[in-house]
Amino acid sequence: MQTIFSTDGVLPKDRFRSWRDVCEDRLVPMAQNCLGEEPFDATIDGVSIGGLDFTKFALRNLRAATTPRTLRHENHKTDHLFMSMVLTGTVRSDQNDRSSTDTAGDFAIRDTNTPWTIEHNGYSEVLAIAIPRERLEGVLGPARIFAGLTVGGGLPVTTLTRSFLSNLLREGNRLPAHVAERMVGVGIDLVVASLAERMAQEVPRPVHGSVVVQRAKAYIEANLHDQTLDPSHLAAATGVSLRRLQELFHERGQHISDWIWHRRLSVAANRLADPGYIDMPLGTLAYACGFASQAHFSRRFKERYGLSPRDYRHRALSEAVAC
Repeated sequence: MQTIFSTDGVLPKDRFRSWRDVCEDRLVPMAQNCLGEEPFDATIDGVSIGGLDFTKFALRNLRAATTPRTLRHENHKTDHLFMSMVLTGTVRSDQNDRSSTDTAGDFAIRDTNTPWTIEHNGYSEVLAIAIPRERLEGVLGPARIFAGLTVGGGLPVTTLTRSFLSNLLREGNRLPAHVAERMVGVGIDLVVASLAERMAQEVPRPVHGSVVVQRAKAYIEANLHDQTLDPSHLAAATGVSLRRLQELFHERGQHISDWIWHRRLSVAANRLADPGYIDMPLGTLAYACGFASQAHFSRRFKERYGLSPRDYRHRALSEAVAC
């Protein structure tokens, strides 16, 4: 990571203002104030990997909040959610009527559409990752369901997620662009799985059905390659009866099988349009997306997109070159 900002060498009276300008440009406009009497001291390191911005903040004694006024600021970002993982120290946070004190290894999602407050009492280091909103909401549902919810660092999937992201930060600058983009996709999938694992704990009854569906969809995303994946398999993995899972999908205007095939075809289309998969044979790509044969894949794909997989790949890659 490269240093974007440091208070070293900055006059004490100018440190906080300089910090605020850089910090808000990197994240979102916020109301900020120091909590201690000592001169403000902070650093910001950042790197972009696979199209995502990773930012490490090191600071002490700070309170920051987004408010109705800052949410209306012209520089406010609404198309991203921010994953905030504590690396060192503790961070107290409030959002969506959820209050928590996060410690090293914990993470939470900040929704840029609703106010939040964070407090750094003492020294802390935090890794922030700007994730496209649709990458999380497309699987887990509206951000209000999970934003502000602390995902404990001791949970199994969270441990794996933290390890993967740490390794990605260390090796990201050595990866070709198309490989880095795919690895970032894996990292986001792990974040989704961590959130789904946490949301399954002590869920209020009114949103229980939504969480079950979100867990089911997260499982589908992680197991699209499995040709045995079907509604019965999914119900068993989610821990509910097949009838109950069908009811929950029907309440949302969906059928389980249709959703599985929708996601398989969508992922296949994304890979066909990705230069990083240009050398992958169509049969291999089909099997990796859960199709039993290339012929079955071609038929279903043409029904959905109006082109054969080969023609779709050719057109998508030609358009990418033209741009």
